[in-house]
Amino acid sequence: MLFSRSSKTTVGLDIGANSLKLVQLENTKAGHAVTALGIRELPPEAIVSDEVKDRDAVIYNIQSLIDEVDPKIKNVVVSISGYGVITDKFMIDKKSGSEAEQAILFEAEQRSPFDVEDVTLDHHVVRVDEETKKQEILLVAARNEFLNSYIELLLDAGLQPVVVDIDAFALLNAYAHNYDIDPERTTVLVNMGYDVTNVLYLYNGLYHSTRDISSGTREIYNSIQKEFRLNAELAGKAIKGEMKDSIDQDMLKATIISATEEIISGLEMAFSYFKTQAKADKLDWMVLSGGGALVPYLPEFLQSRLSVPLEILNPLRNIDYDPEMFQYLEPEKIAPMLTVPVGLAMRKVR
Repeated sequence: MLFSRSSKTTVGLDIGANSLKLVQLENTKAGHAVTALGIRELPPEAIVSDEVKDRDAVIYNIQSLIDEVDPKIKNVVVSISGYGVITDKFMIDKKSGSEAEQAILFEAEQRSPFDVEDVTLDHHVVRVDEETKKQEILLVAARNEFLNSYIELLLDAGLQPVVVDIDAFALLNAYAHNYDIDPERTTVLVNMGYDVTNVLYLYNGLYHSTRDISSGTREIYNSIQKEFRLNAELAGKAIKGEMKDSIDQDMLKATIISATEEIISGLEMAFSYFKTQAKADKLDWMVLSGGGALVPYLPEFLQSRLSVPLEILNPLRNIDYDPEMFQYLEPEKIAPMLTVPVGLAMRKVR
């Protein structure tokens, strides 16, 4: 279920702590084209750290978003992340069929901190080494309680989740479709959300590992509200650059930078751990997406503090869309926020 990869149109729905993002892609001969797009902000505290605190509000906003975009939408591809999801990678002897399933299940039992009866497992063969007759397996385990709560939420909203992915793999899907993966360059993809930051590494041209950091832009929003005595709506406008005449920009910059220490610390630890595990000297490139990519001054500060060259990910780079059709949203300006739903909508549903 987690890795399902064919209807002509697929809808990716990203349920974030701050907002809902929906992208519908049509599979064309040339690739993909956006046929529907929508964003709806959630009330503050409706979702905190991947936990739905106000279920009725989330369901209402999902239904409202669908009604705005296309009331006929029923089937969606969604994703989960955070504490309820575990990923791991390991080598096993090259096998197929039931033998491979048994070997993978055995490894899962040894590696998962949860009882295998309490999780939903899926796997993907990353690569096969014909010389050693070994294959590298990527294992994903999602806690049933966590997974089922999201599925039930969607069903109650009148939707059918046809694929459940994880945020980090949707991120990779969007990146791989729009950019060439350089095997000579160690790249880290950083998708900075409101409460969770997804980190995924590409090493020697292949997926290496992923990690979720339990911090995002929420602290930045909170700091701006406190410093300038604004409500949540006005803090959002300040971050979007809509209050330049009424807010001192130097003070805004200082507030944003001082609020990023937890994010910086989490990324430094994650990068250090990766370099130790992969025996890599350095990270050559960082690609930033999510709402954090749109926070003023933040990308430049991350590049400076982490000493890694940075670019902003554009998940619509190789995707057709009519700017006139979505003029009110200005997709080119908010593209980094659409990374996860674009990656989800690229999944081919059986």
